[in-house]
Amino acid sequence: QVQLVESGGGLVQAGGSLRLSCAASGGYSSGSAMGWFRQAPGKEREFVVGITWSGVARRHADSVKGRFTVSRDNARNMVYLQMNNLKPEDTAVYYCARSQILGVPTRPEQYNDWGQGTQVTVSS
Repeated sequence: QVQLVESGGGLVQAGGSLRLSCAASGGYSSGSAMGWFRQAPGKEREFVVGITWSGVARRHADSVKGRFTVSRDNARNMVYLQMNNLKPEDTAVYYCARSQILGVPTRPEQYNDWGQGTQVTVSS
C-alpha cells in the first residue's frame, strides 16, 4: 500500500514562500501522476497543481499560476511544491495524492492515495 507523507507547512506572512515535500513509500509505482490539493475550512478540496511521472506535463490551477511550481524526484520518491508570493487565501491544509490515470487529473476522485495533509497559514 502506498504511503504519502507531506511536510514543510507552517505559518508565513503574505508575500513569503514555503516549500512542501511529499515522500512516497510502500509500493510506489512508476507511471503515477502526482497532484497537490488543498482544503480550507468550510470549502471543498480543490486541485492546486499536478505533474506526470516524467515531469514533462504539469497543470496548475489558475489561482496559483506564476506563483506555485511542482517538481518531482523519482529516484528519491519525492514530490515538491514550491509556493512563492503566498496570499492569505492560500491558507489551507495541503495534500499530496497519487493517481494512476494518464495525464494530470484534476478531480479528487481520480486519485487513489492521499497523504495526511500539512497546514499552511498565510497571515496578512
